[in-house]
Order: sequence, then C-alpha cells, then structure tokens
Amino acid sequence: MTKISELKVGESLPEVKLSPVSRLDLIKYAGASGDYNPIHTIDEEAKKAGLPGIIAHGMWTMGNLAKLFTPYYEEGFVQDYSVRFKSMVFLNDVVTLKATLKEKKDHDLRFDVAAINQDGKEVVKGEVIFSIH
Repeated sequence: MTKISELKVGESLPEVKLSPVSRLDLIKYAGASGDYNPIHTIDEEAKKAGLPGIIAHGMWTMGNLAKLFTPYYEEGFVQDYSVRFKSMVFLNDVVTLKATLKEKKDHDLRFDVAAINQDGKEVVKGEVIFSIH
C-alpha cells in the first residue's frame, strides 16, 4: 500500500465500494445517530413524504466517505471535512467512494471526495484536508 504522503496531485486513493444499502444499515445508523426520522426506516412514512421509498441518512453516506482515509491514520488525521448532498441514496444502492488529491501544502493534503451510486450519479461531493503528522 502506498503511503498517503507519497501521493502526487491528481492521483487517487483506492476506491471503496460499499455493500448494497440495507434496511438494517439504516436502522443501526438511526440508533447510533439518534436520527429516527421514519423516512429512513419505514416505507409507508417515506411514501407519505413523497419519496419512492426509504432513503439513507445523508450523514450515513458522509460518514462512510471517511473509510477512504482509515488505512492512513498512522500517518495523520482528517483535519477538515465538508460536503454537499447532491442526490438521495435508496435501499439497495451500491455506493462507491472516491478521493483525488487536489493540492499538497506543507503537511496538508487537500482531496476532492465523492460518493457515486451504481448509475454513476454523484450523491455526495466534498473536500477533505488530511494532515500528515
């Protein structure tokens, strides 16, 4: 595995492909986060809200993006993290996580990050600053 500090601008971290989103994933996330909005766990409630079915919590997707950096925590840490939610994530969606190095400045690495569904649609887009120890 390449060290994150050895990446060059324009290079990417290995992609992370998540398992299909399951109802159990969302129920567990609701319990862990305290976000019990029923549009995330109950089909009828999601439909009443005008959705085609339950949707993943946006923060569930955002939190998963951090998995891109987990292998590198011996080298540093995520100093800053910001995203925009672009589209909904539904049950059984397969989300792929991506990070491309945009800038290196001193000990800070600035990455463009994205979560993309199985149809190639960007569902979350953002930026991470990873600081090297």
